[in-house]
Amino acid sequence: MLQIAVTAADKLGGEDFVALDVSEPLPLVDVFLLVTGRSERNVAAIADEVEDRLLEAGHKRLRREGRQEARWVLLDFGDLVVHVFHPEERTYYGLERLWKDCPTVPFEVAAHAEIDA
Repeated sequence: MLQIAVTAADKLGGEDFVALDVSEPLPLVDVFLLVTGRSERNVAAIADEVEDRLLEAGHKRLRREGRQEARWVLLDFGDLVVHVFHPEERTYYGLERLWKDCPTVPFEVAAHAEIDA
């Protein structure tokens, strides 16, 4: 589930991925995935792609918040909650600081070939 979300977000230019194991303090959730988009349009596109790929894989979305403003979109899939942030909101709310005692969860981000101009 986490890898599907990371791959979908990465496909649309998501940045600064962090996955936190929040299962200890939040028994109903296993992982928070934090990702940053470059603009409101990018945040919305990333959130839509993540949601589409997880639904396609058979996962049920429980809740979605913030899609209209696209500054911080929250996608709740039960065990996985995806937070797609605009850079300013990511800095302001600082979820990494709030959940700093939680261990990170490993995942893979595809290597992108660099293009020489």
